Amino acid sequence: FRIMAGKVKWVTDIEKSVLINNFEKRGWIQVSESEDWNFYWMSVQTIRNVFSVETGYRLSDDQIVNHFPNHYELTRKDLMVKNIKRYRKELEKEGSPLAEKDENGKYIYLDFVPVTFMLPADYNLFVEEFRKNPSSTWIMKPCGKAQGKGIFLINKLSQIKKWSRDSKTSSFVSQSSKEAYVISLYINNPLLIGGKKFDLRLYVLVSTYRPLRCYMYKLGFCRFCTVKYTPSTSELDNMFVHLTNVAIQKHGDDYNHIHGGKWTVSNLRLYLESTRGKEVTSKLFDEIHWIIVQSLKAVAPVMNNDKHCFECYGYDIIIDDKLKPWLIEVNASPSLTSSTANDRILKYNLINDTLNIAVPNGEIPDCKWNKSPPKEALGNYEVLYDEEMAQSDGLDRDLRSRSGQCSAVKGNRTRDSGKPVLTTWK
Repeated sequence: FRIMAGKVKWVTDIEKSVLINNFEKRGWIQVSESEDWNFYWMSVQTIRNVFSVETGYRLSDDQIVNHFPNHYELTRKDLMVKNIKRYRKELEKEGSPLAEKDENGKYIYLDFVPVTFMLPADYNLFVEEFRKNPSSTWIMKPCGKAQGKGIFLINKLSQIKKWSRDSKTSSFVSQSSKEAYVISLYINNPLLIGGKKFDLRLYVLVSTYRPLRCYMYKLGFCRFCTVKYTPSTSELDNMFVHLTNVAIQKHGDDYNHIHGGKWTVSNLRLYLESTRGKEVTSKLFDEIHWIIVQSLKAVAPVMNNDKHCFECYGYDIIIDDKLKPWLIEVNASPSLTSSTANDRILKYNLINDTLNIAVPNGEIPDCKWNKSPPKEALGNYEVLYDEEMAQSDGLDRDLRSRSGQCSAVKGNRTRDSGKPVLTTWK
């Protein structure tokens, strides 16, 4: 039988040997040089081909693939923001308490992505926003690239016009540019440790979108810049100050090849508990969980919930100096390359635990099973949200009277005002 099928390329940053070891360990295959078949971990491009109407592929019940057909609704930077904005509007129309705004018109509970516009389509809207605060810094990212490629910071409108000319974009009111970009308000007050900026890479496994069932991997990590942070405009071009991507930082003079500029999430938690206190640290991590669940709920209605699919996403979260978390982006193919010994152990375990949930007990895959594995199969994963369970408990219908008590995620969530933060899994 095949768990991942098709004559496809391996995702470039996945260590084939790790996957093969996992398959062999379960007794699924015996790999030798003479074999003319194999298991495949599909790239996002191959997934598009497999589910394309033109190809006519049909997956059988014992075939499972590692992406949803239109995963890009969450993992393309522009579509993620578009879907979250739509989700907010829908909740507003429904009169949901989750869409409540403050006196300045900002969402109280759903303000977790920086102000973002699409270029060239939203250029005029961006200019209007920019002129409200001309001293602000913005970050531009190509919608379909990863590893920090094509990213740059700007603080003048003239820089946008220069980019427009350089990229041969004929007009901001047309869709003629080769590549769409997003431009987001730069988080210029990041939480610093040792004077350096960092972000969180967290792994989230989704086994089904309808009903939504997702798992948080407990062994995420922080990625640090190699150069101390400064908001100075003279350093806007220094990506070693601003971008945490390992693909960029590993080329810096101060990059440490032993620890790779990484901390485990547990070390970050310990540091925050000792410097800020346990209560605010628990609140921070609970808010991170809240962001992840809401982002998944935002795309669930438009996601093609094919029964053959599961997906492990790489969430990038930045924490500001007020301990407010921000969702930066979601990766469809988070790097599984190991840059350090600890990295290799973490990612080996990640693949192992992911496969144990996708195919419990190493049995022959069956896409018709209810995708609710036994607790002992979770490994380092923990259930983040189970929509079926939440609905059966009547928790989603009881939002207005909730006091912020938590069942699926530890800790209570209240803001400085003492007002309870409403959640959808509690």
